[in-house]
Amino acid sequence: MAQSDLKSRLQEALARPGRPSTDFDLNKDITAPAGRTLRAAGVLIGISPETENVFLTMRSAALKHHPGQIAFPGGKQDAGDPTTTAAALREAEEEIGLPRHQVEVLGVMPGHETVTGFLMTPVIGLIHGEFTPVPEAGEVAEVFQVPLSHVSNPAHFAVQSRRWQGHMRNYYTVPFGPYYIWGATGRILRAFADRMHP
Repeated sequence: MAQSDLKSRLQEALARPGRPSTDFDLNKDITAPAGRTLRAAGVLIGISPETENVFLTMRSAALKHHPGQIAFPGGKQDAGDPTTTAAALREAEEEIGLPRHQVEVLGVMPGHETVTGFLMTPVIGLIHGEFTPVPEAGEVAEVFQVPLSHVSNPAHFAVQSRRWQGHMRNYYTVPFGPYYIWGATGRILRAFADRMHP
């Protein structure tokens, strides 16, 4: 697929109506705490137009929160970040060594609320030029790529469940090879897939 065609498809997907998502979407018996204050964060759905692959990370097993889980590059918006998009680009540079100038930001999707109190803004961007990931020691165990065709196809997703804080929690999964993609990452990718294939 030509780069211009891919860019057009992504822009069309971003232009379609969407709604915010949450970790509670599939769990009507689990409610978000009343009066909660959400912390702003940005995550990058970075796509190589040459390979049409999406870059994902596996978090270090030594981390206190979500060890070993699959995640997008990104993180909370700091005081020096003017926007959540800026936060996503800064974190991607820190976590996987992706220079900000190589990312062409196409737009953002509605925010995703996590059970851990973040409102994550998914930023869609094309990664131009040669890029060799450099995982941040201590935080990122691995950087890998998944075909866009895999994570943008709703048919590749399934709903599974596990016990969480005394409740059975349902969540989207979109496994790829040895990688078990689930949780907030799986939910955001499902929202992305719904936009790509309305």
